[in-house]
Amino acid sequence: MSRKKKIIWFVSSTIAILLCMVAWYVLSEMGNLYSDQENEDRYAGYPYYDTEEHQFISPKKLESYPERTTGGHAGMKRFFTQSPNAPKKDLPKVNLTKADFTSIPSNYALYWLGHSSAILELDGVRILIDPVLENAAPFPGIARRYTDSPIKRKELPDVDIVLLTHDHYDHLEARTIKYLKDRNIRFITPFGVGARLKGWGVPTEHITEMAWGDSITVSSVRIAACPAIHYSGRTRSDRNKTLWAAYAIQGSDKNIFWSGDTGYGEHIREIGEKYGPFDLACVEIDGWNNGWPNTHLFPDEAVQVAREVGARTMLPVHWGVFDLALHPWDESIQKVYELSLENGIELLTPQMGEKIVPGVSKTTIWWNL
Repeated sequence: MSRKKKIIWFVSSTIAILLCMVAWYVLSEMGNLYSDQENEDRYAGYPYYDTEEHQFISPKKLESYPERTTGGHAGMKRFFTQSPNAPKKDLPKVNLTKADFTSIPSNYALYWLGHSSAILELDGVRILIDPVLENAAPFPGIARRYTDSPIKRKELPDVDIVLLTHDHYDHLEARTIKYLKDRNIRFITPFGVGARLKGWGVPTEHITEMAWGDSITVSSVRIAACPAIHYSGRTRSDRNKTLWAAYAIQGSDKNIFWSGDTGYGEHIREIGEKYGPFDLACVEIDGWNNGWPNTHLFPDEAVQVAREVGARTMLPVHWGVFDLALHPWDESIQKVYELSLENGIELLTPQMGEKIVPGVSKTTIWWNL
């Protein structure tokens, strides 16, 4: 073989190996799915599962108007560069280690970790919600964070429950699930998301998949899955193959609503009537855009959600980390802050990593400092 052919062979082989490694990595990040037949066997009796299309159905059709999109170009290119909407300096936060958590969780406390990730302590049960501590995309460096997570994966405390709202990358991080898979943890998910977890090594017996209206009780904490207007998927080809959910989390003395990702609709009032009133509503405030008007909550709708579920206090979530909707990083929180004052809503705005006791702790307008 000539030198030139050897070089060509070496380069071609290297490229092929790299492509195989990339494909393996991406497939691993996506996770598994149940087959269409398995889904039909499991979910055919539910009114929000379409047996012909083999997918779940949102309570309200999601509209898309590309011509109305505000904030600039909404194509994939924006995920590969630093957002022009990012803060100009690193955001203040309280960095956490294992030493910051007691061995026995408290009766009531919450740590917002940024975006939709949080640690909730209730009745001595510690719940890790939608933990995304690094990456919100199938590749590192895509959908870049404004700021690092206040806690590293290795510093996570012992948790009793991992609670997942849906399988989008900004809510379900494969590496974190793999890190937690061998612990004695109850993983609670909407229908279908359990297949993702099983593919990442979580034991089947540790997974509870729930329909809207289902509930599970761990110790004295009851968690009920609630409807939401949204969608799911981790590729272009698996849209709505898994369900999405909000949650009502009820302890012996406190009642918390976790909105997950949702558009506004009649389901909000119904959740308030069935599970409320709530001591705390953790409501998504970012992700809205005129181009996709009912996929996420606009700021005024987020405040309305807190009112309709009968919440005494509102904690804004789903903001401060990723540019998912093409507007300045602090636009949503500023609007929600102003609207909460107008509507008499008590607003909690902790820094990422800051421990709060809702109803007791006071927070600051740190994004304006």
